[in-house]
Amino acid sequence: MTELLVIHGTCHGAWCFDHLLAELERRGIPARAIDLPGRDGSPTSLDDYAQAILAAAAPDTILVGHSAGGYAITAAAEAAPDRFRGLIYLCAYLPAAGQSLADLRRAGPSQPLMPAIRLAADRQSFTIDPALAPAAFYQDCPPDLAEWATAQLCPQPVAPQQTPLWPIQAETLPRHYIVCDADRTIPPDYQRQMAARLSQDCRHTLPSGHSPFLSMPGRLADLLQRLRQSLLQ
Repeated sequence: MTELLVIHGTCHGAWCFDHLLAELERRGIPARAIDLPGRDGSPTSLDDYAQAILAAAAPDTILVGHSAGGYAITAAAEAAPDRFRGLIYLCAYLPAAGQSLADLRRAGPSQPLMPAIRLAADRQSFTIDPALAPAAFYQDCPPDLAEWATAQLCPQPVAPQQTPLWPIQAETLPRHYIVCDADRTIPPDYQRQMAARLSQDCRHTLPSGHSPFLSMPGRLADLLQRLRQSLLQ
């Protein structure tokens, strides 16, 4: 069966999708999540991300990228487009030719995450201020869940987010975008601007903040189930 492989964003890991994976399992949808390299802050490249995804992906996999994970899934699909059935961007950065994730972030109307970022002394990684993380990432999550998630956050290597992409092969694959309308991390209007590069029937919305896999995992699982079915047709 065609599997969903779910890829995390900045400072996160596979742990953040535990509730979502449980909901997908209840619906009979095969799905997994992986940790991207460099979660200890060690030097890591965008190609390392792509290779980790390729190593984990079975043939005909559908990639789901959250937030910064939009770059990771695009890099993997660019390297081996024949391995994947399609790409789903969940309130994610949708790469534009020749631009890095940092470029896209700076091009947005605002950068809500920036006040929470704490750059390491060697400037090779950054962390998120724990006091600001609940507002930065978990706007509509219950406080106890936001506190638990904040405790799991890890360093984020800088290099993958400063590496530009020129997606050509990846753009030949079916792609969907899920806008999160209450997101206070990536402004929803900016998400809609990025999603506008896709056809109208490939744009979807959830009334959630930046982490619907925690705040509304059932509704997200329902939507992913529908998108998976559409990609199988």
